[in-house]
Amino acid sequence: MQTSVLPKMDMSETTTGCCPKFNPEGWEGRHLVFEDKPFLRATTRSLLHVPINMGKVFGRVQKHIEEAGAQDEDSFLILSRDLSATEAEHYFAVTRDVPGEEMVALSGTFVTRVFGGPYRHAKDWVNDMEVAASAAGKTAQRVFLFYTTCPACARAYGRNYVVGLAQID
Repeated sequence: MQTSVLPKMDMSETTTGCCPKFNPEGWEGRHLVFEDKPFLRATTRSLLHVPINMGKVFGRVQKHIEEAGAQDEDSFLILSRDLSATEAEHYFAVTRDVPGEEMVALSGTFVTRVFGGPYRHAKDWVNDMEVAASAAGKTAQRVFLFYTTCPACARAYGRNYVVGLAQID
C-alpha cells in the first residue's frame, strides 16, 4: 500500500475562480496511510462551533503555502476538527516546510467516507465516522472532516461534499 498519497483531483476544474469542483470518486471507503506526511497546522476561533476568523486564517495560510511552493499540484487536503466550542484546528497537506507557520508530520491509517449536505450535520458525520471505525473492529482515535469547498463554491456547484477521515491505528 502506498503511503502519504492522496486521491488525485482535477485542480483545473474551477468555474468559481476559488475552490476546484470536487469529484468524490476515489475518496469513499479508502484507507489512507500517512507516514510522516507534512502538514501545516493552524487554529481558528469559533463561537459555539461557528468559525469566526476562518477566512483570515485560511487566506494567510494559503498565501504562505503558495509563496513556499508547497501546494501539491495533483490534490489538496485540509483536515479540520473542533477542539472545543471556541477553537478548531486545521491541518493543510503540503509538500515541504512553510516558513512562518507551524509544521507537523502525521502518521497513521485513516478510513474515509464521503458525506453530502449542510455543514450543520458535522456532528452526525463525526459520529458516523466513529461508528464506521467500530464496525471495522477499530477505535477512532481522532476524526477529521475535509470540507472540500467553501460555502460559496458549494452553492455554485450545487453540492456540498465533506469527507470524513477517522484515524484508526
